[in-house]
Amino acid sequence: MFKDSADFRRVASGVLLIVAPLLQAIAVILDPGTWGDEREAVSFGDDPVLAQVQSVLYHWAYLLMALAALGLLHVMRRRAAVFGHIAGPLVILGYINLSGLLMADPVEWWLGRHHSPEEATRIMDEMVNLPGVIFGFQMPWIFFAIFGMPVLAVGAWRAGFAHWWIPLVLAVGYGGSMFVGYGPATVVLWGIPVAALGALGVRMLRMSRDEWISYYPTASTAVASAPAAGVGA
Repeated sequence: MFKDSADFRRVASGVLLIVAPLLQAIAVILDPGTWGDEREAVSFGDDPVLAQVQSVLYHWAYLLMALAALGLLHVMRRRAAVFGHIAGPLVILGYINLSGLLMADPVEWWLGRHHSPEEATRIMDEMVNLPGVIFGFQMPWIFFAIFGMPVLAVGAWRAGFAHWWIPLVLAVGYGGSMFVGYGPATVVLWGIPVAALGALGVRMLRMSRDEWISYYPTASTAVASAPAAGVGA
């Protein structure tokens, strides 16, 4: 399957675009807070096993989404390259920071087991509202991930790799989730991007090795630029 590093990167990028959003969609389905009390100090205590499983799934979904975004930048090398170089790192940083926020889940679960829901919520709010937490992990990083992936998909569309409906679906799914309460509606909104990113992943997997390599800067360009650099020196 893997003739060289190019084949490996193509397959890995395609698989990540399928798996990462799927893990996020599964996590929101399993999350006790999706169907129960919106206070995680309560809902996590209702089913501690599922609470821990969903935290792990979210953690890895966000880390893999960062890698998937990195793979998506490859198809933007010939067109929308500057756009990708700006949007891509912001999206990657956003998802890495989202992953870091998942460490708050076991803290909230522990507080819910040892305090009343009201007291646990009060303590948790004081912790997560510290300036270091807000500006180090939340703002503006959350928005770079949630709104950044649809924006990055616009770059893939401009590069001719994605259909127009893919950034639209991502905007409706991920962007729309910011305007509804976390719950059953989130299952739908985080479910539909699975099809959009999955379509990009399948397209990558179906690409030939030569098609993938064609996105790399050509050797002739590098050779042609070398004499000019020598003259300038």
